[in-house]
Amino acid sequence: MIDQLTVYLENEKGHLARLCRTLGEGNVQMHLLVLADTPDYGIARIICDRPAHARNLLLEQGFKARLTPVAAVTVDNEPGGLATLLSVFDDAEINVEYAYCAEVSKDRLKAIDILKIDPIDTARAVIEQAGFRVIDPRELYELD
Repeated sequence: MIDQLTVYLENEKGHLARLCRTLGEGNVQMHLLVLADTPDYGIARIICDRPAHARNLLLEQGFKARLTPVAAVTVDNEPGGLATLLSVFDDAEINVEYAYCAEVSKDRLKAIDILKIDPIDTARAVIEQAGFRVIDPRELYELD
């Protein structure tokens, strides 16, 4: 399992740019960024190379940020690939709170799915038993 940086942003002009600038100036490399919004605030979900360092930088600058444990799973990049993975969770009665995906391999054969799962502590065994690969944190970021 990996740590996702979750940042709550006020829905105001310039806040996302300030977030990205803060991370860039702190030498944090973002690998994935997903934004969601509510009427009052936005939620930035970030996979980066140094999540604990990034969280500390953002907290120092007044952002509301936390680390969220998520599963990063490689899936065949084909129609129905994600559905197959999600069926595994359904069969095991594991709730997926949210997910986002990105194509990651140069040959376009694999995608990475980031999933917020409850309960996460039992998910790894279920994922691997079904034949999927959970990505090791060292593959995505430097350990702080």
